[in-house]
Amino acid sequence: MESLTHSDKHPEPETDAEPRRVMQLCNVCGFCTGLCDVFPASERRPDLTRADLDYLANLCHNCRACWYACQYAPPHAFAINVPATLARRRTQSYQRYAWPRPLAALLARSGLATTLVSLGATLLIPLLTLMLVPFDTLFATHQAEGAFYRVIPWGVMSAVATLTLGFSMLAVMVSVMRYWRDISTQGPPTIPVWHALPAAARDLFTLRNLGGGGGGCNDHDQRSSQARRRFHHALFYGFMLCLAATTVAAGYHHFLEWQAPYPFFSLPNLLGTVGGLGMIVGAAGLVWVKRGADPEPTASETLPADYALLALLFATAATGLILMALRETPAMGLLLALHLGTVLGFFVMIPYSKFVHGAYRAAALLQAARERPLHRSIVQ
Repeated sequence: MESLTHSDKHPEPETDAEPRRVMQLCNVCGFCTGLCDVFPASERRPDLTRADLDYLANLCHNCRACWYACQYAPPHAFAINVPATLARRRTQSYQRYAWPRPLAALLARSGLATTLVSLGATLLIPLLTLMLVPFDTLFATHQAEGAFYRVIPWGVMSAVATLTLGFSMLAVMVSVMRYWRDISTQGPPTIPVWHALPAAARDLFTLRNLGGGGGGCNDHDQRSSQARRRFHHALFYGFMLCLAATTVAAGYHHFLEWQAPYPFFSLPNLLGTVGGLGMIVGAAGLVWVKRGADPEPTASETLPADYALLALLFATAATGLILMALRETPAMGLLLALHLGTVLGFFVMIPYSKFVHGAYRAAALLQAARERPLHRSIVQ
């Protein structure tokens, strides 16, 4: 009897037929094999099980080069549309592996859920601050070390952040472990994980699969562009710099007993400023790319989740930069509450928004890196 994977244990409406049909025809054709890792990986999986389809969907970076290269795209009767088909499948995979299961429904309405939760948190924190903090404290000018904590105590900030972020990280970890178990126990032979990590990290941090076979993405037409890749880099590395700023600030607080806010030319502020600007440029740029993209290879129902996440990341970075600029004015108290509200909304929605795609894609890239060396040796 065939063993059951995690996804097989939870039957749901048939969603495999169209992605399986599309990838089977791609396996027969083979014309797009050199464009990205998806097509060689599909050829190594002739059965195209449910786990295989989830793996291929998350390995796809949506560069769209295959859409313009495909001779079987509409109006051909085969109507092959790999980018849109795999985009839908990615969204389904997030819902299938989400933990806890009752919250998976949030992913079905990710755009709306992200918007409502983030708006609710953004408004709730300032409202509570107005209700609980005396006006002479809230609207005072605080300039000394520890000024932020005179408005909102450090213990309250750290407790809320630890609980929400801790739960979200646990939810993402459980979900991705379930996904990894399915995709790593099926398919062709692989090398050990540790041997594949350098190649997977290179693919992840350079976004090699957004190269579209070399020239970049085909967002608007057959002309290649590196715009999507560059804006992704700006957003990703901007976010990482902001994370580094928070980590350094935590070190200052716990080990050196230096309390925020820190001088502008301190390491946390410099990292946060550069990172925040990168996030703003990246988020705005990706919205611009998506709004001008060719609608044919687009799964339009997935766009609200994309826009909601980009708006949330933009708002988180923008409120942080405005707070930094006006922290020595009477507006600091409300700006601090507004920024913490956007951060709280982001923390809560990490496992149930499009943000989770980064973890799934990293797992798919690691699996691809485990397969490539053995596949090359067989071909040679």
